[in-house]
Amino acid sequence: MRVQRSLLILPVNVPRFIEKAHLRGADAIVLDLEDSIPLSQKDSAREMVKESIGMVRRTGAEVFVRVNNDPVFFEKDVAAAVDPGLHAIFLPKVESSDDVKRTERLVARLESERGIEKGRIKLSLHIESPKGLMKMQEVLAAGTRIESMSLGMDDYCLELGVEPSPEGTELFLPLVTLVTVCKAAEISPIGILGSVAGYKDRDGFRKAAERGRRLGCTGAFCIHPDQVDILNSVFSPAEDQIIHAKRVVHVFEEALAKGRASTTLDDRMVDTPVYKRALKVLELAEAVAEKKRLHAEALTRLAG
Repeated sequence: MRVQRSLLILPVNVPRFIEKAHLRGADAIVLDLEDSIPLSQKDSAREMVKESIGMVRRTGAEVFVRVNNDPVFFEKDVAAAVDPGLHAIFLPKVESSDDVKRTERLVARLESERGIEKGRIKLSLHIESPKGLMKMQEVLAAGTRIESMSLGMDDYCLELGVEPSPEGTELFLPLVTLVTVCKAAEISPIGILGSVAGYKDRDGFRKAAERGRRLGCTGAFCIHPDQVDILNSVFSPAEDQIIHAKRVVHVFEEALAKGRASTTLDDRMVDTPVYKRALKVLELAEAVAEKKRLHAEALTRLAG
């Protein structure tokens, strides 16, 4: 099971952020070439990508690069990003199948030219407008590398002409729609029901992440290291959930051994869907534990 609970977005042109990124505990680091980079520094930032990929992945984090979905910068950004250490291109402002097709063609050519295994580099799509939302199924059908899709909360609110609310009410429909489309396509829905901008409001951010998790999101992007531990906690099974899942599996498998596919636990019915949910909880818990173990081992190696 892939674990992408926390995806920390960092401007690639700020060395002190990049140098410490591997210590933040994020499941993925997103090196940004887009919104956080001023026009005057686009070229110099692009030159920093390759070295930065090697630095931020030292403790096992997957590396994404957010490129500019703009003809002026797009090809140069992707060319700078495609590297054996890259996990995925993060493509923002997706509104058509052509966005996906041209990205996949370019990535495939660069993989071939650079001796990278065909299909190794994935694609993560970012929806930031009602137009993009309405085109999601068409967009997903256009690609073979897509592994996740997310909603750009603040940009989507800009397109709606509204201020982001603390509760994220205005984003409920687009996020539910995105999750539904992602689940049907068997890719990961990434997001929270709220904004990532208020990074000092830890309680508000946690609540927004919990709302996203309850709607079916599997992880979320963040913009500050202090938000990483919140996402890792929210999108990991809690200890009481793990204990309950183990009990569900035990009583259901006991029932199966007796020729029954339903039973009860704590005065509630346990049938096949409940059993399968419990198995998924345990699978995720195991994957999270393995992620933590590998991260700790990598830190030990670096310290030694």
